Amino acid sequence: MIRTDRIFGVVVILVALAYIASAYNLPPGNIFDKLGPKVFPIIVGIGMALSAAAMILKPDAEPDWPAAKSLLSLAFATAVMIGYAYALRPSGFLIPTAIVAAILSFQIDPKPQRAAIIGVGLSVGLFVIFKYALGLGLVALPRALMG
Repeated sequence: MIRTDRIFGVVVILVALAYIASAYNLPPGNIFDKLGPKVFPIIVGIGMALSAAAMILKPDAEPDWPAAKSLLSLAFATAVMIGYAYALRPSGFLIPTAIVAAILSFQIDPKPQRAAIIGVGLSVGLFVIFKYALGLGLVALPRALMG
């Protein structure tokens, strides 16, 4: 039976309908923007619904799900990324990014020294790119340390 795609398709259609409905609550645009802010989210919602309908009408074969160890690894990586999102504001960019990049690197290739080097290098490299090349207002370290 080909149920996975169909179940996912129904869920995506429900999310798309909620997304389209929420777009109608956006305030109207100004004189210079004839279409207003509602059009783009509605187009995205329609695209989501059409894609989901295609999944329902022509599903793929039932997939081979990964082993429990792989699912636990994915769940752990997801939890680490959620913690990262909460740690960014109070801890600055460099420290949480280095820790998370090292943890995820260790998951890919369990060599602690290499993971630590990759974590620090990625953290500093991304900070330089985001802060100076892209001009984002990142804070490097916790504000308490910055004075």
